[in-house]
Amino acid sequence: MTSSFEFPTAPAPASARLSDTEREAALEVLRDGAAKGRLSHETFVRRMELALAARHADELAVLVADLPRDNRLSRAIFGTVEAVSGFTVRLRRAWQAERLPKLLLPGPAHTRLRIGRDPGNGLRLTHETVSRVHAELSRQGGLWILRDLGSTNGTTVNGRRVIGAVAVREGDQVAFGRVAYRLSLS
Repeated sequence: MTSSFEFPTAPAPASARLSDTEREAALEVLRDGAAKGRLSHETFVRRMELALAARHADELAVLVADLPRDNRLSRAIFGTVEAVSGFTVRLRRAWQAERLPKLLLPGPAHTRLRIGRDPGNGLRLTHETVSRVHAELSRQGGLWILRDLGSTNGTTVNGRRVIGAVAVREGDQVAFGRVAYRLSLS
């Protein structure tokens, strides 16, 4: 049984040779179709193989005929929306960063700071989203390392969840549960 995308065995006219630009355009349409969920993984892989083996433009046309192509106008519109939304995210982060309270990093004499609700921690945070022993800041070499200690509501640095440990520096935004700070040396 053959797929509807199998190529005919009769050679096409020599004038219809495939250019690298045409092949790359078809591959881009296939990648976009897979990324948007219009193609299953198996279909995507099979069509990519056929596109790479294609010798003529009409063979590529068959592979992408059922996939919509973005025209220049839609790419320009989507690109503009992406740029504007990215700018608003950066603007909101910058606005919030300046409004966050400072968390002063300990001086060189201190090498470890435990953070959590427990009274024995070096930094006690009484918010309900903070675990009893939430996180730990430690100095290793010339770097400060922030380690989540298995907290329930997580630790984030600049909006990204900490899995294990991560190096932090002055100006980073850190959050323990929903309690957020901006790291500072002074």
